[in-house]
Formats: sequence, C-alpha cells, structure tokens
Amino acid sequence: MSDAPHDKSHDKGQVHVYDDIVEEDNRLPNWWLYTLFGTIVFAVVYWLYYQAYAVDPGPVAAYQAERRAERKAEEARVLAAGEITEEGLVELSKTPAALAEGKKVYAEVCAACHRTDGGGQVGPNLTDSAWIHGGKPLEIARTIRDGVPAKGMLAWGPQLGELKVRAVTAYVLTLRDTNVAGGKPPQGPAVEPAK
Repeated sequence: MSDAPHDKSHDKGQVHVYDDIVEEDNRLPNWWLYTLFGTIVFAVVYWLYYQAYAVDPGPVAAYQAERRAERKAEEARVLAAGEITEEGLVELSKTPAALAEGKKVYAEVCAACHRTDGGGQVGPNLTDSAWIHGGKPLEIARTIRDGVPAKGMLAWGPQLGELKVRAVTAYVLTLRDTNVAGGKPPQGPAVEPAK
C-alpha cells in the first residue's frame, strides 16, 4: 500500500478537501428520492384537498363535528332521563348499570383525591356520615358538577356531562356509611342518608 495520499482532485464529483477530509457529491439512492418527492406531492395534494378547496372537512373539523354530535346526543339522553331529583338519584344508586358506570368514572377522576375506596386523601372521606358541602344526593351532584374551587375541587360537569355526573353521584351514595379502614377523620356535619 502506498504512503502517498490519494489525490482525488481529478475525480468526478469532488466538491472540496478540507483538513484532509474529502467531501464528494454522491448521488442519492433512488428509493430515497422517490420517498422525498412522494412526500412533497402528498403534502401538496393534502393541502389542496383539505385546506385550499375544502373538498372534505379536515381531521380537526371532523373531530369537532363528532364532538358536537356527541353533545347533542348527551343532551337528548339527559332530556329523556328527566329532571334530576333526590329520589331519582337514590333509585339510580340501586341500578347495576348506573353503578358500574359511576364506579368507572369514580376510578378515573375521583380516586386521585378521594382514594379508590373513598376513604379520602387530598379530598374528604366519602365513606362516613359527615359531609362538608352537603350530603344530600342533589348537593353531592351539585358539588361534583360545579366543584368547590375555593377548596380545590374541580368542576367535573363540563368534562363528564350530566349523565356521568348522575352516575358517579349514585356510586358515591353507595360509599356513604361504609367507614373504610384508614379513612380520614370525619369533616363537616353528619347527614342522614336519603332513602
């Protein structure tokens, strides 16, 4: 092997040499070029189809239309369910389907503050007979729906919808007076359960 450096100045495609590093202008592979140009064509067609000429609604508009339809369906179901009453919430707390939905919602949004068993963590204990913001079914539903911002309780009504608020209220009613072990001490006045 020769110790003499290779002089590529005469080679085709050489761009320059700097600090003994030879930079050459190599041709890119065809598959790479096809991918690049295909992506550019796709982007132009996508933009023309969804943005410039609005042939179909774009993904964001389709999502918004779907959410509007869900809200209208929710409103129709709430109207069909009728006015919220204490007796209706107590009856709902005896319905297995509503309790299953309420337990699922409770586990997703309430358990972080009230523990999975309702014993209270950041939020109050839901398994005793003492209630800070009212322990009647309608008061519990109002607390879930509107929250108590001064105490750090979020308003869950806008996110959950009325039917899920009712379902989680029904589930919370089943937790009352179960007095789980290790729960927070009672806070607020004692409230007799609705029957």
